[in-house]
Amino acid sequence: MDLPTPQDLRERRNELGLTQSELAERADVSQPLIARIEGGDVDPRLSTLRRIVTALEEAEGGIIKARDLMNSPVVGVAPDDSVHQTKDLMDEKGYSQVPVIRDGAPQGLIGNSDIRQRPEENVGDLPVAEVMNESIATVEPDAPIDEVDAYLNHNAAVMVVEGGETIGVITEADLARTVS
Repeated sequence: MDLPTPQDLRERRNELGLTQSELAERADVSQPLIARIEGGDVDPRLSTLRRIVTALEEAEGGIIKARDLMNSPVVGVAPDDSVHQTKDLMDEKGYSQVPVIRDGAPQGLIGNSDIRQRPEENVGDLPVAEVMNESIATVEPDAPIDEVDAYLNHNAAVMVVEGGETIGVITEADLARTVS
């Protein structure tokens, strides 16, 4: 990763038509700090530089966030629902998996593969809680696409949660649509 020089930051800010004060507000730093960084008087911490660069990228519209990718409203099931009811819902909607949600909070995922892997003949009579996969990833709505992508490397879906409430879900297909 090449770090931007003070001149790079100033030129980029000017190209976007932002004042130092506007950039400072977007990056949650002080205007004098922006002036000192652009003037080369101070070397910012990496975390501060990251916030400034992120603010510039957002101003360019260059950062895709979880809220831009997520499917909402969320079609989910409760842990107490039967697997049979859940499978009917999945077939009706054309989903291969659905989130399991209790009181708005994500509890897990249940998918066709979870159901097929159960040896019981009466798997449809079981509650979702006994079949679901409890390993889930959650992100805030403002999480960048890179974070979502990293979670999708190890999870079937990512739940978007705000204030403890599940407000969206993102799958590999959602990410592929955005990137292509």
